[in-house]
Amino acid sequence: QVQLVESGGGLVQPGGSLTLSCQASEFTLDYYNMGWFRQAPGEDREGVSHISRDGGRTYYQGSVKGRFTISKDDAKNMVYLQMNSLKPEDTAVYYCAANSDYEDLIHGDGNYWGQGTQVTVSS
Repeated sequence: QVQLVESGGGLVQPGGSLTLSCQASEFTLDYYNMGWFRQAPGEDREGVSHISRDGGRTYYQGSVKGRFTISKDDAKNMVYLQMNSLKPEDTAVYYCAANSDYEDLIHGDGNYWGQGTQVTVSS
């Protein structure tokens, strides 16, 4: 059974850092483009960062550029989102998603989704 399981969320003070992890099961990252999305209370889900299956293309939403870094370890079937200089407006549930089509992923479509991990940035 295909699964994506996120971890690493939590409560952090403004200016702090967190690293989110996404473990993929029953499929290999070689065949899927991976992305991180987030949804804050009362808001629509939005794309945060994506990485192509070969790692050659990455995308960052404007508000996280320079602060967040996406990476993946194909051998471990893991995708990471390093988040630095966190701001209260980064507070949201963060989801990992996979799509065999990179353009579809950019447009918010995922073949598979994780259940999400809560990130709260507050003093």
